[in-house]
Amino acid sequence: MNALIFSAVSGVIMMFSSFLLNNKNSVRVLAHVLLLATIIANIFELRGISFFHIDTRGMLEFDRFALLFTLVANVCTFAFFLLSSRDLEKIGNHYSDYFSLLFFILAGIVVSSSFKSLLMLFLGIEILSIPLYILTGSDKRNLKSNEASLKYFLMGSFSTGLMLMGIALIYGATGTFQTGITVAEKVPVLLITGMMLLLFSMSFKVSAAPFHFWTPDVYDGAPTVVTSFMATVVKAAGFIAFMRLFAEEFGSIRPEWKLLVGIVAAVTLFIGNITAVFQQSVKRMLAYSSISQAGFMMLAIYSLSNDAKEGLILYAAAYSLATIGIFAVLVRMKDYTFEGFNGFAKQQPFLAGILVVFLLSLAGIPLTAGFLSKFYMLKATIDGGSLALAIFAVLMAAVSVYYYFRLIQSMYFKTGNATISGTTTGFKYTLAALAGITILLGIFPNLLTNWLYF
Repeated sequence: MNALIFSAVSGVIMMFSSFLLNNKNSVRVLAHVLLLATIIANIFELRGISFFHIDTRGMLEFDRFALLFTLVANVCTFAFFLLSSRDLEKIGNHYSDYFSLLFFILAGIVVSSSFKSLLMLFLGIEILSIPLYILTGSDKRNLKSNEASLKYFLMGSFSTGLMLMGIALIYGATGTFQTGITVAEKVPVLLITGMMLLLFSMSFKVSAAPFHFWTPDVYDGAPTVVTSFMATVVKAAGFIAFMRLFAEEFGSIRPEWKLLVGIVAAVTLFIGNITAVFQQSVKRMLAYSSISQAGFMMLAIYSLSNDAKEGLILYAAAYSLATIGIFAVLVRMKDYTFEGFNGFAKQQPFLAGILVVFLLSLAGIPLTAGFLSKFYMLKATIDGGSLALAIFAVLMAAVSVYYYFRLIQSMYFKTGNATISGTTTGFKYTLAALAGITILLGIFPNLLTNWLYF
């Protein structure tokens, strides 16, 4: 509850700060302070100290899994603020409003990761999604941004309709919106139908195939700084809600959906990796890469074990930190193509080395957090009874190495005049810190996962 109240109030404060603060530096400092306060409040609640005692009538449950992911989301957002908050200035004139929308998204993340009622799941997803529609189209001078916003809004509205229909059918089958239902030996047809509609809707939200078709165009058309946040923290939040939904609502009917989720995971891995190989734009490659990463995270939904829980938390942190770091550099590049990175290592050897760490983590190379997070997912999948799916995931991970190393090849082994602007000393140190955390979590994952238990 601490993080929910703090993030919601912070959003309101940022919304009205434009009347009091004319200096953009002051707006930025205020946003940083408010997010730090939210993180501290989140840590207090994770340690058992709640500032607010509000009866949610059993509709929200702030357990350690939800609180730890909320902390991961807040910390990754703080890293995003440190690296990319100045780039939000370039989008438009409503600087404080962009921060306000980001805080409201964080409030939606808390609700969607802590729900105990299907109605709260719906509210959390919508609180999270609506500000994203606005941020996607915030660059009004760019027709691609306008197109991306409209496409995202229309597709999002359609998936929300599926979600509401699924919730209605589940209510018809069970007579309650609360999660944690138990069913008799014969599973009602309404429950199966509602489950499938919710599966399709949530698959859209996390860009799992075959509901991924909006992702490349929306990620490519949105302002790059917005894509950075959308492809990381928001996607991870969708998977936390996805996992909570299927563990608590549909855990008792697992045989009815396990094969279907396995097929979705396999198709997502295949489409995301194969299409990423043929991209010429680094930004678009990262969009398809996010689809392939979604395929790996779908393995946690397939397994629903303790290893899957730990792995998903670690995956959320590893994937978010690495991708936010890469996008922070990309947004400062003049050319987003692979050729635009030719010779980057000679121009910026320090930044190139940090990018290599992030790319290795995304590829799942040992000694990085990305490797261990993939390992957790594969272990959970094998324990869940599907060695074939785990082997297929390993093969697709091998394919991903190609397009990640293609960027490394451009930076180190090709000649060119890669140009980057706006790289301050603080920016470089922040990126180095994220790279250090990525390696640290790759060696000592228990630094994060132990918070689930202690």
